[in-house]
Amino acid sequence: MPDRDTFYMKRCLRLAEVGRPTVSPNPMVGAVIVARGRIIGEGMHLQAGGPHAEVNALASVKGSDRPLLAEATLYVNLEPCHHQGKTPPCTLAIREAGIKRVVIAGRDPNPLVSGKGVGFLREIGVEVTEGILHNSAEQLNAAFLTYHRKKRPYIILKWAESDDFIMGHRERRVKISNSKSDTLVHLWRSEVDAILIGTNTAIIDNPSLTVRHIEAPSPHRILLDKSGRVPKEYQLFVDEEPLTIITEDASRFGALASEKEAIALPFEPSVIPPLLHWAYEEEIQSILIEGGRKTLQSFINSNYWDEARIIHAVDVRLGKGLRVPKLKGRKVKELLLNRNRITFVKPL
Repeated sequence: MPDRDTFYMKRCLRLAEVGRPTVSPNPMVGAVIVARGRIIGEGMHLQAGGPHAEVNALASVKGSDRPLLAEATLYVNLEPCHHQGKTPPCTLAIREAGIKRVVIAGRDPNPLVSGKGVGFLREIGVEVTEGILHNSAEQLNAAFLTYHRKKRPYIILKWAESDDFIMGHRERRVKISNSKSDTLVHLWRSEVDAILIGTNTAIIDNPSLTVRHIEAPSPHRILLDKSGRVPKEYQLFVDEEPLTIITEDASRFGALASEKEAIALPFEPSVIPPLLHWAYEEEIQSILIEGGRKTLQSFINSNYWDEARIIHAVDVRLGKGLRVPKLKGRKVKELLLNRNRITFVKPL
């Protein structure tokens, strides 16, 4: 029944979400095993290199319920893998369990997987139903899917703006967002592989770019510094967190501390294409752009962005300063945190 399939696929998506902070570069996947109208097993992928959701779900089935596997349906939000990676193929585990029906939300775009898992299952007589909650599943794994389909990271633009659409001053740091929005931003940081800023933001703000307001891992930090202008005594250089400096001449930075590296890339006509190619090669699937107006506008003008998150402080007016980037898009969601309005925008 379609309604039943939808119900259990929703559960898969909720389970998959648990792995968000730890599974990259793998996708977020949840799995549910249903027999005789009840869930007899469920699991999710929790750690890159660890067991996949299907294997964890099968392992959770109690001994008394294992005879039911032959009549069970396995729900999983992404096509089961059919290749030997860091773990054995999930399709073989499904065959060994005797499951005869598998329901998926969509196929895996990774060429190692795409179509091979579904094809093998159908070859061995397993009924495969595709497309259940496809759009929701695509949204959940947007970064993973963009990485494999477009061969680049998923790009999220983020900035805070005053009620008169000013995002800062040229010479000093300006506080715009409130504490609740700050906590949300740190959650966003924990959900991406990397965070990026430009030279001017680094010089003015001297940020750490780590996750602090919540208990979660920090993303890899990327600094665009064409000419080596950011002072080497700044936070990004002296702490113990990883940092990659994208510059025109890596020799400007000399010997760097452990976990710091300088990568030479061409900045003309634009550093963005070589930057994204480097990030793709490094398996960085998502980047949060927290840079200033110039950096944000460069990604917008190059049409390399997938989502924008704008924090609008309705009770803050600055009068003068740096105007917000020019962005054309469609609003997909909005929420209010005290006097901060958070708007989520996607490209037209």
